[in-house]
Amino acid sequence: MPRSTDVVVVGAGVFGAWTALQLRRTGRTVTLLDAFGTGNTRSSSSGATRVLRVGYGADFIYSQWAQYSAHAWRELFREWRQELFIRTGVLWMSRDDSATNATIDTLSRLHVPFEVLDRGALDDRFPQFNFGPIQRGLLEPEAGVIFARRAVQMVVRQAVKQSVDYRIAAVAAPTGAGAISGLETSDGDRLTAGTYVFACGPWLPKLFPALLGRRIQSTRQEVFFFGADAGDRRFGPPEMPAWLDMAGGVYGVPDLEGRGFKIGLHHQGPPFDPDLDSRTVSDDALQVARMILSKRIPALEHAPLLEARVCQYANSGTGDFLIDQHPDHANVWLVGAGSGHGFKHGPAVGDYVATRLSERGGAEARFTLDAHRDDAERKIF
Repeated sequence: MPRSTDVVVVGAGVFGAWTALQLRRTGRTVTLLDAFGTGNTRSSSSGATRVLRVGYGADFIYSQWAQYSAHAWRELFREWRQELFIRTGVLWMSRDDSATNATIDTLSRLHVPFEVLDRGALDDRFPQFNFGPIQRGLLEPEAGVIFARRAVQMVVRQAVKQSVDYRIAAVAAPTGAGAISGLETSDGDRLTAGTYVFACGPWLPKLFPALLGRRIQSTRQEVFFFGADAGDRRFGPPEMPAWLDMAGGVYGVPDLEGRGFKIGLHHQGPPFDPDLDSRTVSDDALQVARMILSKRIPALEHAPLLEARVCQYANSGTGDFLIDQHPDHANVWLVGAGSGHGFKHGPAVGDYVATRLSERGGAEARFTLDAHRDDAERKIF
C-alpha cells in the first residue's frame, strides 16, 4: 500500500535532514529517505569536522544564515545534552584588504565579536605559523568547529523524535512533465506526497542531468590529518584556531580528539562521481598538503600522516546554493550546491525551504535556477 505524507525529502545529508526537521516543526508530516543512511562515508555531510564561522565578506545573507544556524545547532546540542561544537576561534588570513574590510563591516552589523590583527600581532599570537604573504588577520573568537558526521546524525534522531518517518532506501528521479504522483523505492514501496524535495548533494545532478548537469559540478576534495610530536600542544585549541586562507585554497582545523592537525585543500578539484570514482587519496594531493605545511607550519613539515580521506563538493558556478522548484514538476523542489561551505547553514536552508513551501516568503534570486549559469564566476567561499 502506498505511504502518503505531506512531504517526502530525498537525501538525509545536512540540507535534507534539516529540511525534514524544519518542515516537521511547521506541522507537516514528513518522510525522509537516504540511499545509504545519514552521515554515510560517501556523502558530503560525513567526515570528522566542519568549520562554523560567520564571516562571508560582503555577502550579508550568508553571514545572517550562518549566525542563525550556529544558534540552531547549539540549541540542538543542548537538547540532546551532547556538545558537538568546539569554540576554537576561526582565523581569516587576509591577502585582500577589500574582502577583509567587507567582512569587518558585516560582522559589525551583526554584532559578531571579532579581532583585527596586524602582521606583528599575528606573529606574536600564533608563532606556529609562518605567515608569508599574509599581512593581516581577522579572528572570530566565538566561531569554531562542529563534529560533522555525529551532528547530522543527531539532526535525524531529532527529526525521528518529532515523528519524521526516516528510511534507508533509494529512489529514481521523476521523468516526463507535470506534478509527480509518487516515488518507487528500492525496497519495493511507493511513497506519495503533496511535495517532493530532492536534497541529494553530489547525486543531484546525476538524478537530473539535463537540468543540473551543467549547473552543479561534483569535484574531488582531499583532506589530511598530520600528527604533532608527543607532548606538543601547539596544534590544538586553545593555542591554535581553525583557519582559512581562501586565496591560497587551503584551510586548517586544529587537533581535536587526538585525530591530528587537519589540512583541507579547498581549491576546486577534478570532476568526481560519488558512486564510481576511487576514494583513495592521491600522492599529488599529499605532496601539495606537505608543501603547504613546509611553508605555513614548518614544525609539521615532516609530521606523520595519521589519516586521509576523499570527499566531494557539489559546486555551483557562483558558489551559491540552489533552492528552487523544478521547472517541469510543480511539486518537486531541488535543494543543493553546498559548494564546500554549506554544512554550517543546514538549519537556515531547512527554514528557507519550509518558508517557501508555505508561500510566506519570496524567493532569494541568487538561489534560483536562473541565477546558476554555465559561465558564472565563483565569488562565494
